[in-house]
Amino acid sequence: MISVVRMLSTLLDHDGRRRLLRVVATFVATGVLQGLAFAALVPLLVALFTQDWNGVTAWAGALLGLLVAHHVLLTLADLAGYDLACDLLDRTLARLGEHVARLPLGWYDADRTGMVGRMASKGAADISSIPGHLLRPMTAAVVSPVTVVAALLVLEWRLGVALLAGVVLVFAATRLLSVIIGRSEAGYDTAMANGSARVVEFALNQQALRVFGRTVHGNELVEDAFAAQRAASRRMLVTGFGGRGLQLLAVQALLTVVVALSVHLVLGGSLDTATAVGLLVLSVRFVESMVDLGELSSALRIAQGSLRRVLDLLEIAPLPEPAVPATARDGAVEMTDVSFSYDGSTPVLDGVSFTAPARSLTAIVGPSGSGKSTLLRLAARFHDVTSGSVRVGGVDLRDLGTEALMADVSIVFQDVYLFEGTLRDNVLLAAPDADPARLAEAARLARVDDIVARLPHGWETRVGEAGSTLSGGERQRVAICRALLKDASVVLLDEATAALDAENEAAVQEALTALAADRTVIVIAHRLQTVTAADQILVLDGGRIAERGSHADLLAAEGRYRDFWQQRTSAAGWQLVGEPAG
Repeated sequence: MISVVRMLSTLLDHDGRRRLLRVVATFVATGVLQGLAFAALVPLLVALFTQDWNGVTAWAGALLGLLVAHHVLLTLADLAGYDLACDLLDRTLARLGEHVARLPLGWYDADRTGMVGRMASKGAADISSIPGHLLRPMTAAVVSPVTVVAALLVLEWRLGVALLAGVVLVFAATRLLSVIIGRSEAGYDTAMANGSARVVEFALNQQALRVFGRTVHGNELVEDAFAAQRAASRRMLVTGFGGRGLQLLAVQALLTVVVALSVHLVLGGSLDTATAVGLLVLSVRFVESMVDLGELSSALRIAQGSLRRVLDLLEIAPLPEPAVPATARDGAVEMTDVSFSYDGSTPVLDGVSFTAPARSLTAIVGPSGSGKSTLLRLAARFHDVTSGSVRVGGVDLRDLGTEALMADVSIVFQDVYLFEGTLRDNVLLAAPDADPARLAEAARLARVDDIVARLPHGWETRVGEAGSTLSGGERQRVAICRALLKDASVVLLDEATAALDAENEAAVQEALTALAADRTVIVIAHRLQTVTAADQILVLDGGRIAERGSHADLLAAEGRYRDFWQQRTSAAGWQLVGEPAG
């Protein structure tokens, strides 16, 4: 429990930590008062058995005072705990939101969706439940028995020693239960997060799934994720019941020892019956707290797991930012001896150096896995290079800073995500203050004006979740329109026309031509038209630049590029020929 309080304090600011300490101190005080109230039952029962009415009056008054003080303090503690829980929920969500917004773009992948979503929902709720629902009864379940043991050591030291030994045993069993729950809970949470990610993926890819008949049944990834969830839930229940059984067995053994010892002392004449009855009543109430301790410990361990995962996420360092960001002089992009590895051991890029002059078009070609997308991601600082440097306008990206870099760079990837909202909202995301004339010009250049004319409500048409009401080519044009409206000096294109039909490809190609008119453009190219129009072509192979030069120069060199060109021209000339009649 102390470790949970320490973990919570790292999530809070200075004022929050002070409030947490006050709340914990109040919870401890309520536990002490509860234990003292239980202990006061012994002399009260003894006075009743011996008909000592003065003693009955005195101890009844003391018990009443303890109960009133306990309930008043309990009410104040609960109110303070709930108030802290609400603030903690707000602070957890705020810190998560602020932190994930600062993490490098390369940190994100498909599996992060379920994890972050679960942290922001169940994880945040679990954390807020610690001061709101768990910490007070958990504190009472520990402090009250300890107080009772201390009282018993005064009232009847032999029973006190027996209970003290029993407390150690029960706490050990409870600790074992907590460890068991913690281990199974980690696997359970991972399975639940993976299941959430697969459900989101299933919902966003309905078109492809329905084409291949994978609707309600047959989606192995979702079904496997649900099966993993069921297995993790079963493991958690089975191991939890086993640990809970051990804890209850320890509690039962403690009660049996106390009863047997009390009977032995009474029969031996060293303990009177009235005192024995009072001590047994106190011991039973003590055992009830021990039983509650097991359930509360399991719930607290689950909440602690959520808290640890949030703190681990907050420990992930964002990319370093300069104290005083530099200013790029133009849109030239330079890479000098750049090497990069995702896992720290396997190089994806190795010693890459090139310069894309301002207002030029650089095409990147190469086989799958050669490092083309990684090169573009480094130019946008999704990651920092392992070695070497990347510069925009003569300034290292690490000195330029993320905010300044994002102001200078537009990115158009093959998979375009549009937010649920109007077409206007999605385009104006790039420049919220753009006037109508500027918006109309960007739409014309990107051929989005055709889309606006087709849609029933024009600019005010809602595009659906992830832009589901638009085709892939139309989403590409919207992305290019945003890039035009942003008017950044550097544009990075990742296979923007790789999977489009002829009509959309022509429209997107026109939009790309407009986009490249006065900007530095680096494009991963698969289309011949893009390659031939490039000022320079980089041929990547195995993470290195195998060839570079103009289209004509590379064809004359008769190297890898010529092979690429021949493959593309051969593919472009393919046609379906029917069987001859007759």
